[in-house]
Amino acid sequence: MEGKKYKILLCEDDTNLGMVLKNYLELNDYDVILERDGRLGLAAFQREKFDICLLDVMMPNMDGFTLAEEIRDIDPDIPLFFLSAKTMKEDIIQGYKLGADDYITKPFDTTGLLNAIESRLRKAEQLKEALPANLNGLHFLMNAAKNNEIQESMSDGRNIHHYIKKQDIYLEGQLPTSLYYIVKGKVRTYKRNEAGKELVIGLYDEGDFLGYTALLEQRPYKENADVWEDVALLTIPQKDFEALFFSDPRVMHKFVQLLSAHVTEKEEQLLGIAYNSLRKKVATAILSLYKKYNAFDNEGYSIDISRDNLAALTGVAKESLIRTLGDFRDEHLIEIKKEGQIFITDLKRLDCMIN
Repeated sequence: MEGKKYKILLCEDDTNLGMVLKNYLELNDYDVILERDGRLGLAAFQREKFDICLLDVMMPNMDGFTLAEEIRDIDPDIPLFFLSAKTMKEDIIQGYKLGADDYITKPFDTTGLLNAIESRLRKAEQLKEALPANLNGLHFLMNAAKNNEIQESMSDGRNIHHYIKKQDIYLEGQLPTSLYYIVKGKVRTYKRNEAGKELVIGLYDEGDFLGYTALLEQRPYKENADVWEDVALLTIPQKDFEALFFSDPRVMHKFVQLLSAHVTEKEEQLLGIAYNSLRKKVATAILSLYKKYNAFDNEGYSIDISRDNLAALTGVAKESLIRTLGDFRDEHLIEIKKEGQIFITDLKRLDCMIN
């Protein structure tokens, strides 16, 4: 692979095969440490930093399966291949249960091994990067999890459903059956108190997942979700979501990263509703909408939202919201045009207000 020079731990007790593989991989610009003993392989792994491990199964002092367990305790994310003459189904299953990325049976083609190594290292590098919040990012996760069924459903569109503005997606108290992924459009989640007042607790856009907390906790929804702007939703059945989430520690970690940003955003919003002043609450809501949807046209930074929804997002009475928006307009922070559409005219001063 071009660029970075990757370091491989190769544990192989067959002297001839070990040297052939070491020389072949070094000719392809890999840095290879060869050990012929499982215990020595573990010592090398503890001593140095590797990008991938190639482990023979049958070795003296410590077999490859035991070595893999020790390596996984130190670094659960490192790519790991087994190279083995043990071809029984139960051996292969055991290898994958130990977290192997591949189980290659001997004899094998060195070119095929090289291609598998390059593919896995490329995937490992991609998992370290921030995934795009769109279908490309989701496709990558599915590929990393080797979940072809979900990829096929995305490709042919059979699990993509369309909802119109104000249509319910799910209601508080319902049991979840699917994970939702927003292909296009906008969704809000909200709670309603006994008096019927709504509090918007989440805004979701293209590239966001929806309804994952209830799925992970295996309990009914604690909020309602409806359509703010016509949406296309990809529905991933619960069994497929669980297969994706628990398929690979690295995929799980990346999936959690994708979800955690929205959790942090929601926590900050609720803390602001509880403790901020009225002006700061309204300013925070306006800026969060701008940052979330990054709306801009020839007249400036624009926000198109009903006063009811903005009040529900802010956590204030509609009358107080309208009065504060009027104050912001008089202070030349915003302008209100086009049937109530809000334009931010001084983004810097508005941002200073909440910091």
